[in-house]
Amino acid sequence: MKRLLQALILPTATLPGSVLAAATESNRIDLTSHWIGYLAIAIFILAYLLVMAEEYTHLRKSKPVILAAGVIWAIIAWYYSSHGIAHEAEIAVRHNLLEYAELMLFLLVAMTYINAMEERNVFEALRSWLVARGFGFRQLFWITGALAFLISPVADNLTTALLMCAVVLAVGAGNSKFILLACINIVVAANAGGAFSPFGDITTLMVWQKGIQTPQGVVAFGAFFALFLPALVNWLVPAVLMHFAVPEQQPAGGGRPIRMKRGARRIIILFLLTIVTAVSFHSFLHLPPVIGMLTGLAYLQFFGYYLKKTCLYAHGISQQERDVELEHDSQLGDVVAFDVFSKVARAEWDTLLFFYGVVLCVGGLGFIGYLSLTSELMYVQMGATTANILVGLLSAIVDNIPVMFAVLTMQPDMSMGQWLLVTLTAGVGGSLLSIGSAAGVALMGQARGYYTFFGHLKWLPVIALGYAFSIATHLWINTNLF
Repeated sequence: MKRLLQALILPTATLPGSVLAAATESNRIDLTSHWIGYLAIAIFILAYLLVMAEEYTHLRKSKPVILAAGVIWAIIAWYYSSHGIAHEAEIAVRHNLLEYAELMLFLLVAMTYINAMEERNVFEALRSWLVARGFGFRQLFWITGALAFLISPVADNLTTALLMCAVVLAVGAGNSKFILLACINIVVAANAGGAFSPFGDITTLMVWQKGIQTPQGVVAFGAFFALFLPALVNWLVPAVLMHFAVPEQQPAGGGRPIRMKRGARRIIILFLLTIVTAVSFHSFLHLPPVIGMLTGLAYLQFFGYYLKKTCLYAHGISQQERDVELEHDSQLGDVVAFDVFSKVARAEWDTLLFFYGVVLCVGGLGFIGYLSLTSELMYVQMGATTANILVGLLSAIVDNIPVMFAVLTMQPDMSMGQWLLVTLTAGVGGSLLSIGSAAGVALMGQARGYYTFFGHLKWLPVIALGYAFSIATHLWINTNLF
């Protein structure tokens, strides 16, 4: 947070006092040394402090940033209106709103598919299978870590981490040392796995959707897979070092087998088909990826209609028998039809609205002029490599979403290799601290008492070693992209 304050505030001390210096040819006013600029920064920092204290205040993280976004843009619009150029602020906020809408609709479709697979017992069946195998603690340490690394590129890293943590808690049998080490491993693996796929993390998705142009071409879907080996190194280095601390014991087996519900496998296939559709729309038709994702939502809607119409026949119940049972208020259990809109309703709306607040807050600070100053400080004075490594360190304290959105708003002139570097560091930098990623924060709640901030902090040196090695690996194997 201290570095963020320095990057945003300290450069303003060297600026001239005139607040009416035009930042561009479009009548945009530089407010970085005006009280409005200072007030906007104070509002954003206060809102983000409340976000970071969510675990203690139990105040949903979306609430302070939504309020902050509204207040920041209100004072900007008031100032511009008083100078007769209100249209400038309106154009800017509409641009930010469009960026958010693309991101939100994309995530909404992905969350709907994840919720549908969860309702069909896909994840629960995987969990029960692992519990029943009777693996040892060290085997489970590697299995849950590997699955977190491999699942998070398709599903999101938060869902993956929660699933693997449920397995660890089920077989850990109160072994606090194993649960702590396994949770740290899961957080690192899930964040690393999400860093080399546009679908694995919000930051990679933002970079892909932005369609960044570099001297080597556009940062396309396939370009992200150049980060596979660096991401793998980021997970393997700390995992190998932690392996020797994992208790060499055998947990008690057991656990009742759970079967997936009807249509589960087909929903998995439809989700993969949706990903292919989004990539194809973007790569071949040059349409925003969100259009392909929304088309893929239609696949699930039609399949949900099929499940709804055929569920009675699948259970051997006629319509007449169903009417009789409804008359007697009987419990239908699994006979209840699949409803796709209930999966949409169960999306993580707090997270989606949090993104709205972040995008508009950072957009407002950029409109005031602070992001231009920060870009000058980081990417011109420090250099791109140092700046991008700093972005990763900053994302361990501040959520990587506002950090990455700020970088995308700055749009520094960088090579493909540098854009991939900042994607990597923003994705895996959150693993350095338990509060640095959504996966870490969620697991602190799920494994309360076992996985803690200070327990994670104890292993910071080995996680930082993995962070450093992953950067070195990227600079080495992808040198042709710089």
